[in-house]
Amino acid sequence: MKYKFIDSLTSDVLFESYGKDLKELFENSALAMFEVICDIKKVGKKETIKVELDAEDDGSLLYNWLQELIAQVDIREMFFSDFNIQEISPKKLTAELHGESIKTETGKTVVKAVTNYRFNLEKTKKGYKATVSLDI
Repeated sequence: MKYKFIDSLTSDVLFESYGKDLKELFENSALAMFEVICDIKKVGKKETIKVELDAEDDGSLLYNWLQELIAQVDIREMFFSDFNIQEISPKKLTAELHGESIKTETGKTVVKAVTNYRFNLEKTKKGYKATVSLDI
C-alpha cells in the first residue's frame, strides 16, 4: 500500500503514506496529495521540473517537499503525476517532477497548504510512515 486517506473534514484532508525508505515515502506522499489536487491518471508527463530542498531533519524535509509541490502548482500552473526523488538524505532532497499544464477537466480540489495538525513521520518495522493533513 502506497497511501490511504484517513479522514476528510470540511477544511482538511488527512492521509497516511508509506515507503520502504525515505525516497519511496516522499514519492508516495506526493502521489497522495496530488490524488486530492487532480485526476493524476489524466495528467501527462509532458514537462519535467527539477527541485532542490534543504531542511533540518527528515520530518521538516517532508513538510517542505509537499509545500514546494503546492507552490509549483501555483508558480508553473501545472499538475504533476510522477515524482522521481533522485537524491535524499534527512536534510536534502533533489527531485524531478513530471506533469503538464493545468486543465480544468483534470482539476479536483485546491490544496492551500500542509498543516501541522497530526503531521508525523516515523520509522516503522516495514520502513517509514507519514501522517499528513492538507488545508483545502
